[in-house]
Amino acid sequence: MSLLNKLGIAINGHALRENTRSLPQPRTGGNGHVGTAAAGAHREPEMPEIMRVSNGLKEFLWNLQGLGRGSLLDLGPAWQTTLNFFIERGFRVTSDDVLRDWADFQAKELAATKDQLTAEDYADRTPEVLAKKFLEENLQYGPSSMDALLLWDSLDYLEPALVKPMVAHLTDILRPGGVVLAMFHSKRPEGFQRYRVVDTHTLQVLSAKPILAAQRPLQNREIQELFGRFRTMKAFVGRDQLRESLFIK
Repeated sequence: MSLLNKLGIAINGHALRENTRSLPQPRTGGNGHVGTAAAGAHREPEMPEIMRVSNGLKEFLWNLQGLGRGSLLDLGPAWQTTLNFFIERGFRVTSDDVLRDWADFQAKELAATKDQLTAEDYADRTPEVLAKKFLEENLQYGPSSMDALLLWDSLDYLEPALVKPMVAHLTDILRPGGVVLAMFHSKRPEGFQRYRVVDTHTLQVLSAKPILAAQRPLQNREIQELFGRFRTMKAFVGRDQLRESLFIK
């Protein structure tokens, strides 16, 4: 049994095991949403999986060498294998599933529209206004508070009105010299996938129940504009029509 299993860390406020103690308290956003700084397991039964060699992950880790006890923000589910991998290398890991957060936010806003709304209320629900409200309630981490971000393929599923301000927000919370690993589909993906880190150059790709519909694939020029504040960009194109991109601030 691993140390993390013994500790029984809670993820997003839900205890995984009944045990004695936990790691540092999770960070909470303005709406009470929790982005948990620690480790635990997120499991979905019978998820088909494949192994994928990841040159992007290898490059990501190479750029983190010598950092010491850095802070890493994983914007996907809290997989114990991924958390263990980085914690064993001295990182303080925070998991904050941005796709789940956005889906829950949209559901809450949709429920609110069932009430009778005025024209002024509708004006406050434009995509741009909702994107701003979402970022005010989520991903509330301090400026330059993170050394590394695992963005995965999240941007391929977020509405265009949210993508640009969210990348700007994430850029602000990343310290100078910090590193981002992101993925982009070259065409609309046929299925929804999640990712786990297996070792220094391998990702486990898991098919999962869709949370959000895929948006129009971002073109190279659009990606370059989104990450224009980063001094280095490097891409690795795979045969599975998935591009891994590394950005250094």
